[in-house]
Amino acid sequence: MKRNQFARGRRRRAVALASAPLVAASLLSGCGAQSGPPTLTWYILPDNGGSVARAEQCAEASNGAYQVRIESLPSTATAQREQMVRRLAAGDSSIDLVSMDVVFTAEFANAGFLRPYTAEETSRLTAGMLPAPIETGMWEDTLYGAPYKSNAQLLWYRKSAAAAAGVDPASPTFTWDEMLKAAVGQQKKIAVQAQRYEGYTVLINALVLSGGGALLEDVEAGRDAKPSLNTPPGLKAAEIVGTLGRSPAAPTDMSNASEEQARANFQSDQGMFMVNWPYVLAAARSAAEEGTLPQEVVDDIGWARYPRVSPDMPSAPPLGGANLGIGAYTEYPEEAVALVECINAEPKATQYMLDESEPSPYAASYDNPEIRETYENADLIRESIGDGGPRPPTPFYTDISGAIQQTWHPPASVTSETPERTDQFMADVLAGRRLL
Repeated sequence: MKRNQFARGRRRRAVALASAPLVAASLLSGCGAQSGPPTLTWYILPDNGGSVARAEQCAEASNGAYQVRIESLPSTATAQREQMVRRLAAGDSSIDLVSMDVVFTAEFANAGFLRPYTAEETSRLTAGMLPAPIETGMWEDTLYGAPYKSNAQLLWYRKSAAAAAGVDPASPTFTWDEMLKAAVGQQKKIAVQAQRYEGYTVLINALVLSGGGALLEDVEAGRDAKPSLNTPPGLKAAEIVGTLGRSPAAPTDMSNASEEQARANFQSDQGMFMVNWPYVLAAARSAAEEGTLPQEVVDDIGWARYPRVSPDMPSAPPLGGANLGIGAYTEYPEEAVALVECINAEPKATQYMLDESEPSPYAASYDNPEIRETYENADLIRESIGDGGPRPPTPFYTDISGAIQQTWHPPASVTSETPERTDQFMADVLAGRRLL
């Protein structure tokens, strides 16, 4: 069996995290004097220590130009946003660098919370990256978020169950309708993220985009953008969600399922299909190595591109990831840019993918021999990110997502009337006539 990079990286990074306060303290040493090097504070998204390691390496490589202090953000995207908005709205100059979910780049940039990257910096910092992640960091044709990591969901399936149903999930034209029919026929389950949270919006957005539609028309119009779910693509998305939610293929916990609940269901005896991020394969291998998951389950896992809504239209795999923004009120903008360039270099992004199971935004990472050994689906991940469907790049995304979550939940309640109801509710929320 191949050496499990996920387990190895997780153990190594767990040690790094355990000593994180000591790491931060060592980076701060010697900065008490006013004439000493500046200390850059980087607000990171929680991980197993990969960000701490990158910060430590870059502080050392700077040859005394700067030190780095790490501050960890909360574990959920909503809590991360709340904390950063409060601090940045108050003009907090201690925020030199911040890792942020891709959906918040437009909001933070529009509010003046982020320092824009210059054209020269943009060219330098994004060289070699896939176009789709770069777009998530843009606002009004200017880069505000340098892609730190990227992501795209795949279709996961149990090979034995698919064979028994006589279907090929890896077929280029495999659809949600075929998947539902096969799962019902085998008395198995389809695991999705349908808790009332951002992951559910990710699912709905992907279905609408894959059907040729969009959640909003005229996104650039801001609050005057037109909700567009009451269209053929939106109606088809509602049909898929509602039919699955009311079918025997829906897991009992579907309306409360996040990524990990979906993974647990998929790995159980009732699992057959799942849409989820690439980390799940490494996580399954780690569980088998630790003895908490039978190896035969891991051997039975197959993967394919995100399923189509229509057989004649390519799917738009959900696009995720995180971007690096420089705080608008930082006292050290030049040093902050230098830190971004260091921690975001391609070799570090590739190593982060090995250690944290978080895909790299760089195209070349997927040709790295270690990546190809660890990820047999490296080409599929790269392709899915490249063709990934983003969520609307709008400063009002939180309102958009909240309106969808409120009107499409629980999944079993979704009918052909839901898209029209959502459009009206979303328009009212954007106009300030109603509150979430």
